[in-house]
Amino acid sequence: MDRLSLIKEPIQNELEEQVELLRDSLKSPIPLINSVVHYFLEKKGKMIRPIMVLLAAKLTGNGHTSLNTQRAAVALELLHNASLIHDDVVDEAAERRGHSSVNAVWDNKVAVLMGDFFLARSLIKSTETKSLEIQSVLSELASSLAEGELEQLANALGRVLNEESYFSIIRNKTASLFVACMKIGALSVNADADSIRIISEFGEKLGIIFQIRDDIFDYYTDPAIGKPTGNDIREGKVTLPLLYALKNGSGEEHTKMMEMLNQEDLTKEDIERLVAYAKANGGIEYAQATMLRYAYEAKGLLSNFPDSPSKTSFFELIDFIIERNK
Repeated sequence: MDRLSLIKEPIQNELEEQVELLRDSLKSPIPLINSVVHYFLEKKGKMIRPIMVLLAAKLTGNGHTSLNTQRAAVALELLHNASLIHDDVVDEAAERRGHSSVNAVWDNKVAVLMGDFFLARSLIKSTETKSLEIQSVLSELASSLAEGELEQLANALGRVLNEESYFSIIRNKTASLFVACMKIGALSVNADADSIRIISEFGEKLGIIFQIRDDIFDYYTDPAIGKPTGNDIREGKVTLPLLYALKNGSGEEHTKMMEMLNQEDLTKEDIERLVAYAKANGGIEYAQATMLRYAYEAKGLLSNFPDSPSKTSFFELIDFIIERNK
């Protein structure tokens, strides 16, 4: 059995229900909407976010989930997918998970409106929980995702190059999503305040691990990842490996790299030089070490919970995220 299957084992039945609930929540009498939904869901990823919601509920709810766990997980997955569709428009991305993005298959108008449709259905599903706490977490998540995207755009335009800003963006984007998964999972089973606080802190660290791993992908060529090497740099996103190399570099080559980043447009050769510079100056090793430090801290937080299949799955999930190849 592969690692992902092991992770899903304690929630396999609930996850199958989750897929059906997700499909049902997106049904529409409009053929265009159904065509886009079908295309998008056929290309859906590993459903890591619903997995985290369900596992968090079981970890903090004595092995149980609830109907609200399922509703909240669907609402969060819809919100997450809305942000992905919109992000592809903002980034002018032609691919998502190795397949053509919605905006590439149809156009930006359809993509923006479909993102809005996913968001609207997320709101409907969140109200079905009848939990103001869960609705509040999802609302705060929507705000954080938008703020993170705008902060990233502002940093790219202003050429902000420091780790503090980098981690601020991660916390507002990827990590806020992981925190929300943990928190709504715990809230859906009426977990105690300490459990909610600890599992939320765990979620933030897991989100940071996920994003650093994702950023490392940008420094290597692999068609399976679904984006070209240096794509982040091309979009003005300077991530941890290059930030480290720039912070610790010196001499003529360092000066050239800084001048290059201040250019309005980067050529393919410029991006290749920046990627090579990050690799040659310890950027990848630093990012990996940082990721492993957060993983150690995340595993420490899990020690606050009694042993259970869901706890084992979370340990496996940490390693799965670190070792994933796309």
